[in-house]
Amino acid sequence: MIRLWQLSKKSAKEGEGMITDRQKKLLKTIVENYIKTARPVSSKALCKRFKCSSATIRNEMASLEGLGLLQKTHTSSGRVPSDKGYRYYVDNIMKPEELSDEDVMRLGQIFSNNSLVLSDAISKSMEIVSELTNYTAIVLGRSSDDNRIAKVEVVPIDNNKMIAIVITDKGHVENRNVTIPDNISKDEVKRVIEIIDKLIIGVSLSDVAKVLEFEVKPVIDKAVKQHEALYNAFYNAFSDFGPKQSVMVRGTSNLLKEPEFDDVDKIRNILNKFDDHDFIRNIKEDDDGIKVYIGSENQIDDDISVIKTYFYKDGEEGTIALVGPKRMEYGRAEALLNYIKENIGR
Repeated sequence: MIRLWQLSKKSAKEGEGMITDRQKKLLKTIVENYIKTARPVSSKALCKRFKCSSATIRNEMASLEGLGLLQKTHTSSGRVPSDKGYRYYVDNIMKPEELSDEDVMRLGQIFSNNSLVLSDAISKSMEIVSELTNYTAIVLGRSSDDNRIAKVEVVPIDNNKMIAIVITDKGHVENRNVTIPDNISKDEVKRVIEIIDKLIIGVSLSDVAKVLEFEVKPVIDKAVKQHEALYNAFYNAFSDFGPKQSVMVRGTSNLLKEPEFDDVDKIRNILNKFDDHDFIRNIKEDDDGIKVYIGSENQIDDDISVIKTYFYKDGEEGTIALVGPKRMEYGRAEALLNYIKENIGR
Protein backbone atom coordinates (compact mmCIF):
# COMPACT_ATOMS: atom_id res chain seq x y z
CA MET A 1 0.00 0.00 0.00
CA ILE A 2 2.86 2.40 0.79
CA ARG A 3 4.47 1.52 -2.54
CA LEU A 4 1.28 2.46 -4.37
CA TRP A 5 1.14 5.74 -2.48
CA GLN A 6 4.70 6.56 -3.45
CA LEU A 7 4.07 5.83 -7.12
CA SER A 8 0.92 7.94 -7.16
CA LYS A 9 2.69 10.79 -5.40
CA LYS A 10 5.45 10.64 -8.01
CA SER A 11 2.94 10.79 -10.87
CA ALA A 12 1.27 13.82 -9.27
CA LYS A 13 4.65 15.53 -8.95
CA GLU A 14 5.37 14.89 -12.62
CA GLY A 15 2.49 17.20 -13.53
CA GLU A 16 3.58 19.92 -11.11
CA GLY A 17 6.10 21.59 -13.38
CA MET A 18 3.59 21.74 -16.27
CA ILE A 19 0.67 23.28 -14.38
CA THR A 20 0.23 27.07 -14.33
CA ASP A 21 -0.86 29.10 -11.32
CA ARG A 22 -4.29 29.63 -12.84
CA GLN A 23 -4.66 25.93 -13.53
CA LYS A 24 -3.65 25.19 -9.95
CA LYS A 25 -6.32 27.59 -8.65
CA LEU A 26 -8.81 26.09 -11.06
CA LEU A 27 -8.02 22.56 -9.90
CA LYS A 28 -8.36 23.65 -6.26
CA THR A 29 -11.78 25.16 -6.97
CA ILE A 30 -13.01 22.11 -8.89
CA VAL A 31 -11.81 19.65 -6.22
CA GLU A 32 -13.33 21.65 -3.35
CA ASN A 33 -16.62 22.25 -5.19
CA TYR A 34 -16.91 18.57 -6.02
CA ILE A 35 -16.11 17.61 -2.42
CA LYS A 36 -19.00 19.79 -1.22
CA THR A 37 -21.61 19.05 -3.88
CA ALA A 38 -20.74 15.63 -5.40
CA ARG A 39 -21.73 17.18 -8.74
CA PRO A 40 -19.42 17.54 -11.76
CA VAL A 41 -18.16 21.10 -12.21
CA SER A 42 -18.93 22.88 -15.50
CA SER A 43 -16.97 25.69 -17.15
CA LYS A 44 -20.00 27.96 -16.87
CA ALA A 45 -19.95 27.69 -13.07
CA LEU A 46 -16.30 28.87 -13.02
CA CYS A 47 -16.46 31.85 -15.40
CA LYS A 48 -17.54 34.46 -12.86
CA ARG A 49 -15.07 33.35 -10.24
CA PHE A 50 -12.10 33.47 -12.60
CA LYS A 51 -13.39 36.39 -14.71
CA CYS A 52 -12.71 34.46 -17.89
CA SER A 53 -14.78 33.41 -20.86
CA SER A 54 -16.33 29.97 -20.91
CA ALA A 55 -14.03 29.04 -23.81
CA THR A 56 -10.93 29.95 -21.77
CA ILE A 57 -12.08 27.88 -18.81
CA ARG A 58 -12.89 24.95 -21.10
CA ASN A 59 -9.38 25.11 -22.57
CA GLU A 60 -7.81 25.16 -19.10
CA MET A 61 -9.99 22.25 -17.99
CA ALA A 62 -8.99 20.36 -21.13
CA SER A 63 -5.33 20.95 -20.25
CA LEU A 64 -5.90 19.62 -16.72
CA GLU A 65 -7.67 16.63 -18.22
CA GLY A 66 -4.72 16.08 -20.52
CA LEU A 67 -2.42 16.01 -17.47
CA GLY A 68 -4.67 13.35 -15.94
CA LEU A 69 -5.83 15.62 -13.10
CA LEU A 70 -9.49 15.86 -14.22
CA GLN A 71 -11.83 13.41 -15.91
CA LYS A 72 -15.22 13.46 -17.61
CA THR A 73 -18.26 11.65 -16.32
CA HIS A 74 -20.71 9.69 -18.43
CA THR A 75 -23.72 11.70 -17.26
CA SER A 76 -22.49 15.29 -17.44
CA SER A 77 -20.40 17.68 -19.52
CA GLY A 78 -18.65 18.82 -16.35
CA ARG A 79 -15.40 17.51 -14.91
CA VAL A 80 -14.49 15.73 -11.68
CA PRO A 81 -11.08 15.17 -10.08
CA SER A 82 -9.25 11.98 -11.00
CA ASP A 83 -7.29 10.01 -8.41
CA LYS A 84 -4.19 11.79 -9.69
CA GLY A 85 -6.00 15.12 -9.32
CA TYR A 86 -6.90 14.37 -5.70
CA ARG A 87 -3.30 13.32 -5.08
CA TYR A 88 -1.95 16.55 -6.56
CA TYR A 89 -4.45 18.52 -4.48
CA VAL A 90 -3.47 16.74 -1.24
CA ASP A 91 0.28 16.96 -1.86
CA ASN A 92 0.57 20.45 -3.34
CA ILE A 93 -2.52 22.56 -2.66
CA MET A 94 -4.43 21.46 0.44
CA LYS A 95 -3.76 23.01 3.82
CA PRO A 96 -5.03 21.56 7.14
CA GLU A 97 -8.12 23.48 8.22
CA GLU A 98 -8.29 25.40 11.46
CA LEU A 99 -10.56 23.57 13.88
CA SER A 100 -13.69 25.33 15.09
CA ASP A 101 -14.23 26.26 18.73
CA GLU A 102 -16.83 23.48 18.94
CA ASP A 103 -14.35 20.92 17.60
CA VAL A 104 -11.70 21.94 20.13
CA MET A 105 -14.21 22.06 23.01
CA ARG A 106 -15.65 18.59 22.34
CA LEU A 107 -12.28 16.90 21.83
CA GLY A 108 -10.58 18.89 24.58
CA GLN A 109 -13.09 17.64 27.14
CA ILE A 110 -12.00 14.08 26.42
CA PHE A 111 -8.28 14.68 26.83
CA SER A 112 -8.73 16.85 29.94
CA ASN A 113 -10.69 14.07 31.67
CA ASN A 114 -8.05 12.57 33.95
CA SER A 115 -10.30 9.64 34.87
CA LEU A 116 -9.96 8.20 31.36
CA VAL A 117 -7.08 5.88 30.53
CA LEU A 118 -5.30 6.66 27.26
CA SER A 119 -6.98 3.93 25.21
CA ASP A 120 -10.45 5.15 26.26
CA ALA A 121 -9.56 8.77 25.50
CA ILE A 122 -8.40 7.82 22.02
CA SER A 123 -11.50 5.71 21.32
CA LYS A 124 -13.92 8.37 22.59
CA SER A 125 -12.17 11.17 20.69
CA MET A 126 -12.32 9.18 17.44
CA GLU A 127 -16.02 8.49 18.01
CA ILE A 128 -16.52 12.27 18.22
CA VAL A 129 -14.49 12.78 15.03
CA SER A 130 -16.72 10.25 13.26
CA GLU A 131 -19.76 12.28 14.35
CA LEU A 132 -18.16 15.58 13.29
CA THR A 133 -17.13 14.36 9.82
CA ASN A 134 -19.63 11.61 8.97
CA TYR A 135 -16.65 9.37 8.16
CA THR A 136 -15.85 5.95 9.56
CA ALA A 137 -13.34 6.07 12.43
CA ILE A 138 -10.91 3.23 13.14
CA VAL A 139 -8.62 2.76 16.14
CA LEU A 140 -6.08 -0.05 16.25
CA GLY A 141 -4.38 -0.24 19.63
CA ARG A 142 -1.87 -2.52 21.26
CA SER A 143 0.60 -2.69 24.10
CA SER A 144 4.04 -2.24 22.58
CA ASP A 145 6.70 -4.95 22.81
CA ASP A 146 8.85 -2.82 25.11
CA ASN A 147 6.40 -3.20 28.03
CA ARG A 148 8.19 -5.14 30.79
CA ILE A 149 6.64 -6.55 33.92
CA ALA A 150 7.36 -4.33 36.90
CA LYS A 151 5.03 -5.80 39.51
CA VAL A 152 2.82 -8.84 40.10
CA GLU A 153 0.05 -8.85 42.68
CA VAL A 154 -2.43 -11.60 43.56
CA VAL A 155 -5.64 -10.68 45.35
CA PRO A 156 -7.70 -13.52 46.97
CA ILE A 157 -11.44 -13.45 46.28
CA ASP A 158 -12.53 -16.60 48.14
CA ASN A 159 -11.03 -19.96 49.12
CA ASN A 160 -9.94 -21.05 45.64
CA LYS A 161 -10.34 -17.94 43.47
CA MET A 162 -8.02 -14.97 43.09
CA ILE A 163 -7.19 -12.15 40.69
CA ALA A 164 -3.66 -11.90 39.29
CA ILE A 165 -2.66 -8.32 38.46
CA VAL A 166 0.33 -7.49 36.28
CA ILE A 167 1.70 -3.93 36.08
CA THR A 168 4.32 -3.00 33.48
CA ASP A 169 7.09 -0.43 33.62
CA LYS A 170 5.03 1.75 31.24
CA GLY A 171 2.05 1.74 33.59
CA HIS A 172 0.05 -0.77 31.56
CA VAL A 173 -2.19 -2.94 33.79
CA GLU A 174 -3.76 -6.32 33.03
CA ASN A 175 -5.59 -8.74 35.30
CA ARG A 176 -6.73 -12.34 35.06
CA ASN A 177 -8.86 -14.67 37.17
CA VAL A 178 -7.03 -17.66 38.69
CA THR A 179 -8.88 -20.73 39.99
CA ILE A 180 -6.94 -23.02 42.36
CA PRO A 181 -7.97 -26.66 42.97
CA ASP A 182 -9.55 -27.22 46.43
CA ASN A 183 -6.93 -29.68 47.72
CA ILE A 184 -3.95 -27.29 47.51
CA SER A 185 -2.66 -25.52 50.62
CA LYS A 186 -2.29 -21.76 50.92
CA ASP A 187 1.43 -22.17 51.63
CA GLU A 188 1.99 -23.87 48.29
CA VAL A 189 -0.01 -21.19 46.51
CA LYS A 190 2.09 -18.54 48.22
CA ARG A 191 5.31 -20.32 47.23
CA VAL A 192 4.27 -20.46 43.56
CA ILE A 193 3.37 -16.76 43.57
CA GLU A 194 6.79 -15.90 45.03
CA ILE A 195 8.56 -17.97 42.35
CA ILE A 196 6.57 -16.38 39.53
CA ASP A 197 7.06 -12.90 40.94
CA LYS A 198 10.82 -13.41 41.21
CA LEU A 199 11.35 -14.86 37.74
CA ILE A 200 9.11 -12.75 35.50
CA ILE A 201 9.92 -9.28 36.83
CA GLY A 202 11.67 -7.40 34.01
CA VAL A 203 10.40 -9.80 31.34
CA SER A 204 8.71 -8.26 28.28
CA LEU A 205 5.02 -9.10 27.90
CA SER A 206 5.69 -10.95 24.65
CA ASP A 207 8.15 -13.29 26.43
CA VAL A 208 6.02 -14.16 29.47
CA ALA A 209 4.72 -17.49 28.12
CA LYS A 210 8.24 -18.63 27.15
CA VAL A 211 9.70 -17.73 30.57
CA LEU A 212 6.86 -19.52 32.34
CA GLU A 213 7.46 -22.68 30.31
CA PHE A 214 11.24 -22.87 30.39
CA GLU A 215 12.27 -21.03 33.56
CA VAL A 216 9.37 -20.92 36.02
CA LYS A 217 8.03 -24.45 35.50
CA PRO A 218 11.32 -26.29 36.33
CA VAL A 219 11.63 -24.34 39.60
CA ILE A 220 8.01 -25.02 40.59
CA ASP A 221 8.46 -28.73 39.78
CA LYS A 222 11.22 -28.96 42.39
CA ALA A 223 9.82 -26.64 45.07
CA VAL A 224 6.08 -27.40 45.16
CA LYS A 225 4.37 -30.71 45.88
CA GLN A 226 1.21 -30.06 43.87
CA HIS A 227 3.29 -28.44 41.15
CA GLU A 228 1.35 -29.59 38.08
CA ALA A 229 -2.07 -28.30 39.14
CA LEU A 230 -0.70 -25.02 40.45
CA TYR A 231 1.53 -24.39 37.46
CA ASN A 232 -1.36 -25.03 35.06
CA ALA A 233 -3.64 -22.65 36.98
CA PHE A 234 -1.15 -19.77 36.82
CA TYR A 235 0.11 -20.59 33.32
CA ASN A 236 -3.44 -20.38 31.95
CA ALA A 237 -3.81 -16.96 33.57
CA PHE A 238 -0.41 -15.49 32.73
CA SER A 239 0.53 -17.02 29.39
CA ASP A 240 -1.70 -14.81 27.26
CA PHE A 241 -0.24 -11.59 28.61
CA GLY A 242 1.41 -9.88 25.71
CA PRO A 243 0.91 -7.37 22.92
CA LYS A 244 -2.65 -7.74 21.68
CA GLN A 245 -4.27 -5.58 19.07
CA SER A 246 -7.67 -4.12 19.82
CA VAL A 247 -9.93 -2.97 17.00
CA MET A 248 -12.55 -0.21 17.18
CA VAL A 249 -14.65 0.75 14.17
CA ARG A 250 -17.31 3.47 14.46
CA GLY A 251 -19.63 5.13 11.98
CA THR A 252 -19.65 2.32 9.42
CA SER A 253 -23.10 3.32 8.17
CA ASN A 254 -21.97 6.88 7.40
CA LEU A 255 -20.98 5.87 3.87
CA LEU A 256 -24.64 5.11 3.15
CA LYS A 257 -25.26 8.87 3.21
CA GLU A 258 -22.88 9.49 0.30
CA PRO A 259 -24.31 9.46 -3.26
CA GLU A 260 -21.42 7.45 -4.74
CA PHE A 261 -22.37 4.50 -2.55
CA ASP A 262 -25.87 3.81 -3.84
CA ASP A 263 -24.94 0.43 -5.30
CA VAL A 264 -26.15 -2.29 -2.91
CA ASP A 265 -23.44 -4.83 -3.78
CA LYS A 266 -20.71 -2.21 -3.49
CA ILE A 267 -21.77 -0.97 -0.07
CA ARG A 268 -22.31 -4.54 1.17
CA ASN A 269 -18.74 -5.41 0.17
CA ILE A 270 -17.36 -2.37 2.02
CA LEU A 271 -19.43 -3.01 5.16
CA ASN A 272 -18.31 -6.65 5.18
CA LYS A 273 -14.70 -5.44 5.19
CA PHE A 274 -15.42 -3.16 8.15
CA ASP A 275 -16.81 -6.19 10.02
CA ASP A 276 -13.69 -8.26 9.25
CA HIS A 277 -11.26 -7.34 12.03
CA ASP A 278 -8.43 -9.32 10.42
CA PHE A 279 -8.85 -7.16 7.30
CA ILE A 280 -9.11 -3.95 9.35
CA ARG A 281 -5.85 -4.79 11.16
CA ASN A 282 -4.10 -4.44 7.78
CA ILE A 283 -4.94 -0.72 7.89
CA LYS A 284 -2.31 -0.21 10.59
CA GLU A 285 0.23 2.53 9.95
CA ASP A 286 3.85 2.38 11.08
CA ASP A 287 4.85 5.84 9.88
CA ASP A 288 4.65 8.75 12.29
CA GLY A 289 3.27 11.26 9.78
CA ILE A 290 -0.28 11.74 8.52
CA LYS A 291 -0.72 9.52 5.47
CA VAL A 292 -3.44 9.72 2.82
CA TYR A 293 -4.39 6.75 0.61
CA ILE A 294 -6.68 7.71 -2.27
CA GLY A 295 -8.85 5.34 -4.31
CA SER A 296 -6.84 2.40 -5.61
CA GLU A 297 -4.03 3.19 -3.12
CA ASN A 298 -6.10 1.57 -0.35
CA GLN A 299 -7.44 -1.96 -0.07
CA ILE A 300 -11.04 -1.10 0.79
CA ASP A 301 -12.55 0.32 -2.42
CA ASP A 302 -11.59 2.50 -5.40
CA ASP A 303 -14.11 5.17 -4.33
CA ILE A 304 -12.70 5.31 -0.78
CA SER A 305 -9.92 7.37 0.77
CA VAL A 306 -8.15 6.53 4.02
CA ILE A 307 -6.25 9.06 6.13
CA LYS A 308 -4.32 7.66 9.06
CA THR A 309 -1.36 7.96 11.39
CA TYR A 310 0.64 6.03 13.97
CA PHE A 311 0.65 6.93 17.67
CA TYR A 312 2.80 5.94 20.64
CA LYS A 313 2.60 6.94 24.30
CA ASP A 314 3.79 5.21 27.48
CA GLY A 315 3.92 1.72 26.03
CA GLU A 316 0.67 2.04 24.09
CA GLU A 317 0.87 2.19 20.30
CA GLY A 318 -1.45 1.90 17.36
CA THR A 319 -3.18 3.58 14.43
CA ILE A 320 -5.99 6.12 14.18
CA ALA A 321 -7.72 6.38 10.81
CA LEU A 322 -10.63 8.02 9.04
CA VAL A 323 -12.31 6.31 6.09
CA GLY A 324 -14.56 8.26 3.74
CA PRO A 325 -15.37 8.90 0.10
CA LYS A 326 -12.68 10.20 -2.24
CA ARG A 327 -14.58 13.48 -1.87
CA MET A 328 -13.31 13.55 1.71
CA GLU A 329 -12.60 16.98 3.22
CA TYR A 330 -8.91 16.17 3.43
CA GLY A 331 -7.87 19.38 5.17
CA ARG A 332 -10.44 18.94 7.92
CA ALA A 333 -9.71 15.24 8.36
CA GLU A 334 -5.98 15.90 8.64
CA ALA A 335 -6.50 18.69 11.16
CA LEU A 336 -8.67 16.48 13.38
CA LEU A 337 -6.21 13.58 13.32
CA ASN A 338 -3.37 15.99 14.03
CA TYR A 339 -5.22 17.38 17.05
CA ILE A 340 -5.77 13.90 18.50
CA LYS A 341 -2.21 12.82 17.75
CA GLU A 342 -0.80 15.92 19.48
CA ASN A 343 -2.98 15.33 22.56
CA ILE A 344 -1.96 11.68 22.75
CA GLY A 345 1.66 12.81 22.90
CA ARG A 346 1.17 15.26 25.78
